[in-house]
Amino acid sequence: MGDDVSRQRYSPEQRTTYREQLNADLETFDSYLQEAEFSSQGTIGLELELNLVDADMQPAKVNHKVLESIDHPDFQSEIGAYNIELNHPVLTVQGDGLKQLQDGVQSRLDMAHAAAAEHGAKVAMIGTLPTLTTEFLEDPSWVTDENRYRALSNAVIDMRGELVRIEIHDREYYRHDFTDVAPESSCTSMQLHLQVPPNRFATAWNASQAMAAAQVALSANAPLFAGYKLWHENRIPVFTQSIDTRTPELVTQGVRPRVWFGERWITSVFDLFEENVRYFPPMLPESREESGTPVMLGSSPALHYLNLHNGTVWRWNRPIYAADGDLAHVRLENRLLPAGPTVTDLVADAAFYYGVVKYMGEENRPVWSRLSFPDAEKNFFAAARSGLYSRILWPKLGRVDVADLIRTTLVPQARKGLQMLDVDAAIIDEYMDIIEARARTRQNGATWQLRTLMALKPRLTEPDTAERRDALKRLLELYIRHQSTGAPVHTWPVGDQ
Repeated sequence: MGDDVSRQRYSPEQRTTYREQLNADLETFDSYLQEAEFSSQGTIGLELELNLVDADMQPAKVNHKVLESIDHPDFQSEIGAYNIELNHPVLTVQGDGLKQLQDGVQSRLDMAHAAAAEHGAKVAMIGTLPTLTTEFLEDPSWVTDENRYRALSNAVIDMRGELVRIEIHDREYYRHDFTDVAPESSCTSMQLHLQVPPNRFATAWNASQAMAAAQVALSANAPLFAGYKLWHENRIPVFTQSIDTRTPELVTQGVRPRVWFGERWITSVFDLFEENVRYFPPMLPESREESGTPVMLGSSPALHYLNLHNGTVWRWNRPIYAADGDLAHVRLENRLLPAGPTVTDLVADAAFYYGVVKYMGEENRPVWSRLSFPDAEKNFFAAARSGLYSRILWPKLGRVDVADLIRTTLVPQARKGLQMLDVDAAIIDEYMDIIEARARTRQNGATWQLRTLMALKPRLTEPDTAERRDALKRLLELYIRHQSTGAPVHTWPVGDQ
C-alpha cells in the first residue's frame, strides 16, 4: 500500500505546506500532459495480495518472516501482519503474453508457499479469509509494524474523529465498531495494470467503469466476513467503510468517500487527478525532502505530492502517473477484483478485462455514451451484493441477468478485443472458455464457498458460533486444497470432497 513514510502523525503546519505543494504539482502535471512525450507501450502488469494462515486456518502474523525468507524484490509487505503482496513485472499481452503472466505468477506463488512453510504457515489466495474473526481484528497486533500503515490508520481515525463502523446486511447482518482500520486488512485483491498513452486513457477508464459490474459479479470471492454471510463480494463495502473519513453528517451532506467509484465519465486523465486534489484533503502530508524523492526523475517531473496524495484516494479504477527514466507514463490500475481462486482463474479474469476494454475502446458509439454514470454505479454495487445472480442495466438490452450478459455479449466482445491485441488464438479460446463456463455454471469463488458451507452444515443458521467456525475452518482447508490443483473454480466439487 504505497511507499513508506517517515512518521505516524503530521502537524497542521506540515498539512498547510503540503497543500500548497500539491496544487503546484497539479499545475505541473497539467502543463506536462500538454507538452511532453509519454511512453506509449501498451504493457500490462499485476499485483496480488495474499493471506497467510496457520494449521488451524487462522491468520498467521508472520509476514515479515516470510518476506525475509523469500528475499525477492517482487514481494513486499501489506497492511495486515498476515498479508504479503506479489508484484509481477510488466509484459505485453500480444502473442503468448497471458501465458507468460500465468507462468510468472505461479512461479512467484511457489516461492511464497515455500517461504510460508518455513514458518508453519500456508498461503491462501482469497478475497477475504472466511475464518477471520472480529476478535482477531480487535487485537492491535493485526497491523504490520511500519510507519506507512500506522500513519494511514491514524489519519483515518483523526480525520473521522470516531470509531470505524462496519455495517453490512444482506442474508445476515453484521455491525461492529473498530478503533482502527483493521477490517481493511481483510480485503485482499488482484490489481491489473494497463499502460496507455494519455490521449487514450479516458477511453480505457470509461470502459473499465462500464464493465466493472460484470467483472465483480464474475469474479466475486469474498462472501463471508467475520463468520457472517453477507454480500458476494464483501471487499467492496468493507474496504469502503474501513477507510471512510466521513461522519454520518458528512455523508448526508454529500461529501465524497475516499474509496470511490466516481461520479462521471471523463474526457482526460487530468480529470481524475484534479478531482482528487479538489475533493479530498491530504491524508499523509509527507514532504518531498523527508521522502527523499528528487524533483525530476530523468527528464520527467517526479510529482511527489500529487502521487502520494493520489495513493490515498482509492478509486476502483485508479489513474497512475509514473516517471521512470526518459519518458513518463500513465497507467490504469483496475482494483476491484479479489484474489483467487486459482492462478488460472486470475489470468482468465485478466484476459477478460483486457479484451473487453480494448473492444469497447474501438466502438464508434461506446457503451458509456448510452449508459448513465449513476446506472453504471448502481450496476457495480448490485453485482457486488449478488454476484452472478445479479441483474444490471445494459444499453439496448434493458435490465438483464449479468451471467447471461457475460456469456452472450461480453465474452464475444472480449474475444474480438484480444484478437485486436494479437493474442494467440489458442490462448484466447482457453481463457474465454473458462470465463464462459464460470458464468454458465454460476460458480465463482463466492458461490463455491456458500454452496460448500451449506453442504458442510445444511442446518447451520446462526452466524459467528463455534459450530460455524468449525465449518469455516473446514471450508478454507478444502479451498486451499482445490486451489493447489490449479483447476479453475467452476470445476471444483461442492462439499467435503
